[in-house]
Amino acid sequence: MSFVRRKSVVVDIGGVKVGGSNPIMVQSMTNTDTEDVTSTAKQVMELAKAGSEVVRITVNTDAAAAAVPKIKDTLMLHGVTVPLVGDFHYNGHLLLRKYPDCARALSKYRINPGNVNIGRKTDDNFRTMIECAIEFDRPVRIGVNWGSLDGALLTRMMDENAKSDNPLDAREVTLNAIVESALQAAAAAERHGLAHNKILLSAKVSGVQDLILVNRKLAARCDYPLHLGLTEAGLGSKGVSYTAAALSVLLQEGIGDTIRASLTPLPNGDRTEEVLVCQQILQALEIRTFTPQVVACPGCGRTTSTYFQDMADQIQRYLREQMPTWKPIYPGVEMMKVAVMGCIVNGPGESKHANIGISLPGTFEEPVAPVYVDSKLFRTLRGDHIVEEFIVMLNDYVEKTYSAQRETVNA
Repeated sequence: MSFVRRKSVVVDIGGVKVGGSNPIMVQSMTNTDTEDVTSTAKQVMELAKAGSEVVRITVNTDAAAAAVPKIKDTLMLHGVTVPLVGDFHYNGHLLLRKYPDCARALSKYRINPGNVNIGRKTDDNFRTMIECAIEFDRPVRIGVNWGSLDGALLTRMMDENAKSDNPLDAREVTLNAIVESALQAAAAAERHGLAHNKILLSAKVSGVQDLILVNRKLAARCDYPLHLGLTEAGLGSKGVSYTAAALSVLLQEGIGDTIRASLTPLPNGDRTEEVLVCQQILQALEIRTFTPQVVACPGCGRTTSTYFQDMADQIQRYLREQMPTWKPIYPGVEMMKVAVMGCIVNGPGESKHANIGISLPGTFEEPVAPVYVDSKLFRTLRGDHIVEEFIVMLNDYVEKTYSAQRETVNA
């Protein structure tokens, strides 16, 4: 690994340890109405199955708070133990006190210091939430968003900056205010009795460069675990590219202990995409491995594009679907590399670099598909059942290669 991980304390979130040398955790959030127990539990299960290691849910009303224990019970009935995080704004102090079963069912509370009365003469709302965290032995994430930044703090810092001999621009003052808000809230939580290793921080903005800068500042001033993510990444390719650009820089610098891709899904879109994006970022940086990767060429005038693209998609989906079955019995299978190439130019070479690869015939090429296993030509496929035959060979390779690794591990 080419980077040094930032040192932080370790926080336990419902049995998932975050910070220190623990794996960088993938987090997600539901977009269902939490009052709807069935739909919320269903989406939590989908996110957990996709690989989300913690799932955050909105807790904004009495009905939502009353639903949380039922959601937790539904998950347990289906054998899903993913920790739930309660996302509180404005009325969290009331809901946690009024619904102790909700406070108990959640594994972590998320507090936004911009919409509790921290920093005022009395901080009863904030203090009440911290007291609940202490009572139920739960960690908290103090999450600052620039869209809901403490106005009094920002005004004071702007005024102080204006009187300075060398004033900063408004953008930098705002970023500094985000950092101060997080650190001051964490200090207040500890004054109220919350242990140092029960606190995580996040500082979220929507711009890539701003996110990088604010988290560098925050990382330099504390050893709390940091949660990374843009406030709103956006739709489609924009959301994916902005998330990857911001998180990759910080992760490569060793900053970040949990991550989320806050993608805007299309209507009725698949919420699990945000989990897969986080996994792909971590895997691309060689920080963690989750599923075998398919290398496929982009296609050109030489390729019979539809066929090889369809095959690459089928293989990638097949690998992802097999992982829940494969991972417990085939250690290391998530590191396997598969190549699906579309013509003879780079096909054989890329296939040889993969654990197992196939080079499909391009336009005007001989209608054969050589398959390479561990750099050597293994077989040549022909006909209308290449995909099915390749999947059989893929299964055989996994059984042969990773069963042997299991036996080595168990020896």
